[in-house]
Amino acid sequence: MSPVQRTSLQLYRDCMRLIRHIAPGHSPKSMALKSMVRTEFMKSVEEKDEAKIEVLKAGAIRALSNYMLYESGAKDEKLRGAMKRQSDDAVGQISGGRDESAVAA
Repeated sequence: MSPVQRTSLQLYRDCMRLIRHIAPGHSPKSMALKSMVRTEFMKSVEEKDEAKIEVLKAGAIRALSNYMLYESGAKDEKLRGAMKRQSDDAVGQISGGRDESAVAA
């Protein structure tokens, strides 16, 4: 089963398991994350359009993946360096693009 083919309930449970992993117990961080996940899922509970549901699920999966990558980068020196270089390059491209458009205007 591909990640996007997971049911909404499976995805919700995955999010809650991840929260238990990253913020165990009843810490303020844990409570805030659970509340945020619950709120985001409840906003779309009445959604019936299959295409929209797939987009929402893909966004949730992307957010989970990004968070796991971020957490892994904090623990792995080599990955942290690669992520910093990637981030610096992206910021440089954005800054460069803005400067060029300002000059053109």
